[in-house]
Amino acid sequence: MSLQPIGAIDLPRHPAGGFDHGDVHLPTGRVFVAHTANGTVEVLDGEQCRHLSTIPGCPEASGVLCTDRGLVFAAARGGGRVLVIDALAAAVVREVMVGPKPNGLAWDGRRKHLLVADVEDLRARLIDPGNGACLAAVVLPGRPRWAAYDAAADRFLINIREPACVILLSADSGEAAGRWPVSSPGPHGLDLDLDTARAFVACDDGMVVALDLAGGHQVGRGPIAGEPDAVWYNPAAARLYVAVGRPGLVDVLDIRSMELLERIVTEEGAHTTAFDRLRQRLYVFLPRSGCASVYAER
Repeated sequence: MSLQPIGAIDLPRHPAGGFDHGDVHLPTGRVFVAHTANGTVEVLDGEQCRHLSTIPGCPEASGVLCTDRGLVFAAARGGGRVLVIDALAAAVVREVMVGPKPNGLAWDGRRKHLLVADVEDLRARLIDPGNGACLAAVVLPGRPRWAAYDAAADRFLINIREPACVILLSADSGEAAGRWPVSSPGPHGLDLDLDTARAFVACDDGMVVALDLAGGHQVGRGPIAGEPDAVWYNPAAARLYVAVGRPGLVDVLDIRSMELLERIVTEEGAHTTAFDRLRQRLYVFLPRSGCASVYAER
C-alpha cells in the first residue's frame, strides 16, 4: 500500500498563520479542523472533497476531537472554553468554560467524559460536557501536548514536553496513575495501537518512540525527518503517519520495524493532519496554499 493524492479542498483564506488539529466524524466522513488563524472550525465533506461550512467563535482554535456520540469538541485556546458541536448540524450546541488555554483533548466514551489538557496552567481537567461540570483537576509536571484515551486499561495518556514523559490518569477519578519516561526529548504527537498494546510517541528531536502499554517500557524507535506534530496510526495497514512541518512532509513508518516506508512531500508549515480509518484517507492541511490535500491508501 502507498498514499496516493486524490484531490484538494480549498479552505477559507487567512492573513497569517494556519491550522491546528483535525479529526474525522467516521459515520459521515466529515472532517473538522481547527483554523487557528481565523478563530474558526472548518467543516469538510471528505467523500465529496469539498468545503461545507465554517463554525465561528473559536479563538486560537487548537484541539479538535470527534466522538462516537455525534459530538465534536473544539478547544478555543484564546477563550478558555471548549465548543461542543453537533457533527450533523455542524453547529455549536453549547460552550464549556475550562482552563485558561485548553489544547489537548481525549474522550472517554464509556463515561462520556472529556479530558482537557491546558498549556497555560499546566493542568488536566476531567469535564462532563453535558452540564459543564469539572469532575477532577490534576497538576501536570510540564507543558502537555497530545492526549489519548486507552480503552483497554481505562485511563488517559498525556504527552509532556519537559520533562519528557507520558503521564497516566485514571479515567474513573482523574487522579494521577503513573509516569513513563520517554527516551527522546519533546514528546508531541501520540496515538495508540490497542491490538498490540503500544503507544507511539513522536518527539521533537526527530524520533518516534514505541512504548509498551503494559508497563511503559520502550519497545522500538524510528527516525523521522524533523520536529513532528500530528500522528495517526492506521490499523488496517500497520502504518503510522507523522506530519513534519519543516521541511513539510508526512513520514510513513512500518509500526512493526519502525522503519520509514515512504515520505510524502507536502508544504512548509504543514504540521497537522486528519485520518479517516474507514475510508483510508489522510487529510493534510496546507497553511500557505490554504487548502487540504487528500490522500488515499491504494
